[in-house]
Amino acid sequence: MAKLFVLFEHAAGFGLFSVSEFEEVSMLLPQVEASVMDLTRFNSIVKLVGFSPFKTAVAALESANAISEGILPQDLAVFLDTTLPAKKKKITLGVADSKLGAAIAEALGIQCNHLGAIPEIIRGIRMHFASMVKGLTAKSAGVAQLGLGHSYSRAKVKFNVHRSDNMIIQSIALLDLLDKDINTFSMRIREWYSYHFPELVKIVPDNHMYAKVAQHIKDRKSLTDASVPELEEILMDSEKAQAIVDAAKMSMGMDISVVDLMNIQMFAGRVVRLSDYRKQLAEYLHSKMGNVAPNLQSLIGDQVGARLISKAGSLTNLAKYPASTVQILGAEKALFRALKTRTNTPKYGLLYHSSFIGRAGLKNKGRISRFLANKCSIASRIDCFTEAPSTVFGEALRQQVEDRLKFYESGEAPRKNTEVMQEAIALSEEMQKTEKKKKKKKKRSADENGDVSMKSENGDSTLPAEEEAGAEPPKKKKKKKKNKEEEE
Repeated sequence: MAKLFVLFEHAAGFGLFSVSEFEEVSMLLPQVEASVMDLTRFNSIVKLVGFSPFKTAVAALESANAISEGILPQDLAVFLDTTLPAKKKKITLGVADSKLGAAIAEALGIQCNHLGAIPEIIRGIRMHFASMVKGLTAKSAGVAQLGLGHSYSRAKVKFNVHRSDNMIIQSIALLDLLDKDINTFSMRIREWYSYHFPELVKIVPDNHMYAKVAQHIKDRKSLTDASVPELEEILMDSEKAQAIVDAAKMSMGMDISVVDLMNIQMFAGRVVRLSDYRKQLAEYLHSKMGNVAPNLQSLIGDQVGARLISKAGSLTNLAKYPASTVQILGAEKALFRALKTRTNTPKYGLLYHSSFIGRAGLKNKGRISRFLANKCSIASRIDCFTEAPSTVFGEALRQQVEDRLKFYESGEAPRKNTEVMQEAIALSEEMQKTEKKKKKKKKRSADENGDVSMKSENGDSTLPAEEEAGAEPPKKKKKKKKNKEEEE
């Protein structure tokens, strides 16, 4: 009959427990659940065999990271190999995680189980662990759990911040929300200010410019020929500025009180500030995409690339998607509707907003969408897994899409993918070499500057004392060779 041992991973270390009368315990699961609360009854079934504490907090964090990914840590493998009996075929090891059990079974050849009464036994061990291990108190166990939890969470957050794709997801969501809000507010201010100056809508159709002009004009009766230069600075167009002044003199709008004009002016100022912030946010998104996904950015642009990352959830998830999924990403409703009604599936999703789809002909939109999705999946994988990100591959992939568009239009055969990728790899290697050389030069110059500054601080100089005083350095005396005759 196989003997049961249970492995418990704690923040303080690894614990191995033996369970007596396993066959009866597995059959009497309700009795086990009741005995979990009572320490004396639980100790009669479960006993501590061995405990391996973590030496440092770094070792605990490494073990926690490995176990969370389903990898067997080296410390745990050595502990199980030395603590368990030699005849491992007659042993069953209970674990909480099935992935860890598979790793133990593959590495050590021990049969592992995570079903039946084992979850209840582990729950009891977790409850009474501090009292079952000598020298461990509930307070010290709580401190160890808190420290390991903070370090583990901090490591995960650092990983996400390093990738910075979370910032891209939030930025593109805020950008879409700002576009909707600015359009709504602009329509409101057009309708509001048109009661006073209805002719301004046809002269200034742009929303942002309309809000700026409305904020500047206030009362149309205050406009004169002297106001043309000020309007020209806002509109950057002298003809429109003169047209506004002429329309104000012949306007059909009604008069508005001072309080109403003040409210309109305040609201127009809010719209202008929102538009300015929207431009700043677009620049921030551009810089973030350049740092996180430069190849995807150079291939399809900032906003389409950011929307793909946002829809996938992260850059890593987007890199795992096949090209067929990237092609219809964002058109899930249309896809399932087509599958339900047995009609044609959609050809594109978020990629429709790319300029390549708009430039392609009606017959070639599906082809170019499939080709573009293929290149997007390649670019996202390069961005996700490369150590030194650059735009070399993105520019090469973009040129491939341009060549494919020319092929559909004129029939000109594009270059092979292997040639383009080999050129891109060679170019990226050259760029990495030049960057390394620049870094070495910077380090040398910094070291030299540091040495000079240290000498000057200590009072030592690289020049002799006579040169510092302004005197000429002494000339070296030439040794005259004497002839043998003169010596004689």
